Amino acid sequence: MVMRAQQAAQGSASSKAGGVSGGTAPTRAEQAAQGSGLSDAARDKVITYFRERFGVPDTVKLSLGSAHPSIAVPSFNEAVLNLDDGKKQGTQLLLISKDMRFLIVVNGKIVDLNQNSAEEMVQRIHETFKTPANQKLSMGAFKPSLSSDFEQGTLTVDSGQAKQDIVVLRSRDGKHLILSEIFNLTVDPKQLALRTIALHDEPTQGPADAPVTIVEYADLQCPTCAHMHEFLETQVVPRYGNKVRVVFKEYPLPMHDWSLIAAVACQCAYEINPPSYVLLRSAIFRNQQFINITNLREMLLSNGEQAGVDRVKLAGCLDARSTLPRVQRDLAEGKRVTVDRTPTLFINGRKMVGLPSDDAYFQAIDAILGGK
Repeated sequence: MVMRAQQAAQGSASSKAGGVSGGTAPTRAEQAAQGSGLSDAARDKVITYFRERFGVPDTVKLSLGSAHPSIAVPSFNEAVLNLDDGKKQGTQLLLISKDMRFLIVVNGKIVDLNQNSAEEMVQRIHETFKTPANQKLSMGAFKPSLSSDFEQGTLTVDSGQAKQDIVVLRSRDGKHLILSEIFNLTVDPKQLALRTIALHDEPTQGPADAPVTIVEYADLQCPTCAHMHEFLETQVVPRYGNKVRVVFKEYPLPMHDWSLIAAVACQCAYEINPPSYVLLRSAIFRNQQFINITNLREMLLSNGEQAGVDRVKLAGCLDARSTLPRVQRDLAEGKRVTVDRTPTLFINGRKMVGLPSDDAYFQAIDAILGGK
């Protein structure tokens, strides 16, 4: 329904600096006359945070335009981030607190409010983002946010097949609504990931003392995840050998009908016969297009048996969903390190999203091995 920050990072963002509705927006000349509003150090801090928080590869060029006081929230500056991957160019509207503590990545545009009621908020979101008629929107209660200038709530989008919760911010005066969360610029995303991600008793490939650790959060029903797995198995692991360890995490998405059960099966394989885990995972990705909810159990048992898992033990574990807590643990962990799209990888704590290019991953790994 709304643009994701990761999509913006890949050049598909459509937000513009003039996207704020209501009032008379200052002209570019007026904005320039107000000064940049950000020092070079502050500008670099925002760009570095955005790159690391949203997994933007080094192959994408980021530059921050002039900053000016926000019409919606005067304690924040507005600035447009420009993204260029060499093929596409895009922009992303940012709100940056003047004390450099908080960042807001505006999805779409800032929505004006008059009555500040849940009904009006839903109606204005429908109008602003032109949501499909079959999507039902509901607004939850608001609570204090990281910044005293905003309250934070949850917008639930129900398509009839799946529900999605989206964080929304309402300005303190009740006149503006933003589909975004507040990010803390004082917290290093890389260090947060390193502190949060568990590496013990997890399915892995490669030596524990490898200088590069790649943690992959994937959905077994996700086509891009299948391409990523093939890339890791056929290019990354052969290219770097014992210099790389891959740690696998389950991240089944709610809109997929069989990925959760498949994740349970993979974790069963890990508990029954750890070396079989990668073989089963590879088989599921390889046969993804042939698997459906009807033949799922038989496909999992058959592929598991070929991977070296005892069929009877796998069936018992699968039917009892014995490893569901392991999958749920991965999901909870992924949310803590802000995984909201698959595949998402962390390379020594650095976030990488999707498969923008082979070179993006090679450069990230080479930089670590080169001591950069």
